[in-house]
Amino acid sequence: MLAGGLSHERDVSLRSGRRAAEALRAAGVEVAERDVDGTLLAAFTAEPPACVVPMLHGESGEDGAIREVLDLLGVPYVGAGPAACRTAFDKPVAKTLVAGVGISTPESVVLPHETFRELGAQDVMAAVVARLGLPLVVKPARGGSALGCTLVSDEADLPDAMVDAFAYGPVALIERFVAGTEVAVPVLDDGTGPRALPVVAIRADGGIYDYTARYTAGSTEFTVPAPLPADVLAECARVAVAAHEVLGLRELSRSDLIVAADGSVAFLEVNVAPGFTETSLVPLSVEAAGLDLGDVLASLVRAASARDVRAGSRAAG
Repeated sequence: MLAGGLSHERDVSLRSGRRAAEALRAAGVEVAERDVDGTLLAAFTAEPPACVVPMLHGESGEDGAIREVLDLLGVPYVGAGPAACRTAFDKPVAKTLVAGVGISTPESVVLPHETFRELGAQDVMAAVVARLGLPLVVKPARGGSALGCTLVSDEADLPDAMVDAFAYGPVALIERFVAGTEVAVPVLDDGTGPRALPVVAIRADGGIYDYTARYTAGSTEFTVPAPLPADVLAECARVAVAAHEVLGLRELSRSDLIVAADGSVAFLEVNVAPGFTETSLVPLSVEAAGLDLGDVLASLVRAASARDVRAGSRAAG
């Protein structure tokens, strides 16, 4: 189990890793928990693990870097490969690819910090509001746990929101806000093909599912299955699986979607290493499906190990 690292989401990662490790042990799987530090490569080279479960969130954990190293070492791991992680972690790129297969996603503008500064912040912001209107959601183009994410209802608040987003990365994604029910849909693939788990509806006290709402117990209400018509739930599942497939993801992902009042479903972003903390959504969905969290994780470990064995056999042949 890899957890921790040096990203802004280190604490969340450690909490996810502990819970996932406990669940696997309860399912009879032997688990060693490791942080990401200067001793990791030497340890994995001396005694390669049978399979790694990356519970690393944020930069380096979800951008494909650690998985690139695991590939270099020939160590099997659960989840998407480096290229797919890089694509999914970059929200504008992921939105473009998902839109390319006919999935709706909120209209947006992508602004690097240099462009924002050099062209004049006030003029750029005025052009953004003229194009997208208000409210807006401003977030870093790359990152997780909604760090640096702000709901902007007043144009006067846009500068501070941009500053918050740029604090977590050099590029900001500004999306037109879509009113509706925010939902999360985990997708599992244990070797039998990707399938969606029950849809989780999210209602945050502050109106936006930001970092505080995600990891402060009691600040967000979750309902699973989401209280939506059956055809809308089916569409949420279809969109999540389609996003999983078009982005080339493996074993586990979680898509965040918004369901508008008319029942239409829009893609927001996808997570290649979803959290497993006490307030995280994948465990809630697993439980609602009548599954055991440890058994699910064990099945993904088996799928990842079998995939790498097959790949090794093809290479050898």
